[in-house]
Formats: sequence, C-alpha cells, structure tokens
Amino acid sequence: MAQTIIEQFVMLWVVIDPIGTIPVFVAVTAGLTAPQRAKVALRAAVIAAGILLVFLVGGQFLIDALDISLPAFQIAGGLVLFLFALTMIFGELNPQVGEADIDDAQRQGSLAVFPLAVPSLASPGAMLAIVLLTDNYRFSIPEQAVTAVIMLSVMAIAYGLMLAAGPILRVIHASGAAIISRVMGMILAAVAVDNIIAAVAELTGTTMP
Repeated sequence: MAQTIIEQFVMLWVVIDPIGTIPVFVAVTAGLTAPQRAKVALRAAVIAAGILLVFLVGGQFLIDALDISLPAFQIAGGLVLFLFALTMIFGELNPQVGEADIDDAQRQGSLAVFPLAVPSLASPGAMLAIVLLTDNYRFSIPEQAVTAVIMLSVMAIAYGLMLAAGPILRVIHASGAAIISRVMGMILAAVAVDNIIAAVAELTGTTMP
C-alpha cells in the first residue's frame, strides 16, 4: 500500500508539476501586490483541485462516452500551452497600469483560471492521470479516496510554492520578471511543441528522435 501511495504521488507530482508552475506564476503576477498574488495562488490551486476532483468522480464516464484518446488530450493541451507561451513572449499578459479596481479583480480571477489552474496545474495529462488512477474497474472507492488525498496534497504543495514566489519577485523586480516571462515563454513553447510531436508519434506509431 505504501509503495502504491508513493508511486501515485510521484505520478501526480510529475503531471501537475508544482515546480514548473512557479515561473509561470512569477511571470503573470509580476505587477500584482503580495496580497493579490496570494489570492491568485489560492484561487488557482482551488480551481485546479476542483477540476481534477470532477475528473476523479466523472472523468471516466465522460471520456468513455466521447471516446477521447490520450494523444487527443496531449495535442489539445499542447496547442493551448503554445498559445499561452506566445502571450508570454510578446508580453500580452503584462498588467496594465491605471486600470480600475474592478478590472484588477477581474484580471486576477482570469489569471487564476488561465493559465495557472488550466493548463498549468490541471493539465490534460493530470486529468488523464486522475482518470487512470481511479479506474472504476480496477480501484475501490477507498482506494480512489486515497488518490484524491494524494492529489490534494500535491496541489497544497503547489500553492505553497506559488506563495514562495514573492521573495523571487522582490529580488528580480519588474524588469527581471519581464525577462523571465519571455525566456519561459520560449521554453513553454518548446515543451508544447514537444507534447504535440509525442502525441502525433504515438498516433502514427513512430519513434521520437
């Protein structure tokens, strides 16, 4: 049982990727105050956890009903991630100075949903992993409950790491955040393309170089 828990924790850690969320969080919240960043981090973690819980409960029925394959999820996630990477590279996510408070609140909520909750934390890979780890034909309700606790634990760690991004911003300032945003945008674009290539290779039965 302990080995299964460790294996599931490692798998969910990889697909949720709390560490990989840090540069994205730093980039999109560079112009926000510390309380605003904390609120965005909490919203993102809660929304992502909620999405994965929905997939834990009903994801298998949805995917079976729609006959959706893992490569299709990977390609869709890769395209979304690539589009987000372009906005990081060209600076469209930089907050505008002088907007009204209501606009700030709306922007914070938007950032919490996209790109932080989806596709950064609740990625297509994480959704599929949750479905596979809670297969109704292989796992009992108590075992699925353990998977849910493990997922929530990983999400709590991701929330803590996003909160720890504040000291990073104080060191690098706005100019440093802008540089990181563009560099990470290039990296995320490459990761997105790699995910798409891997999915196409799986569909065609070819081997990636």
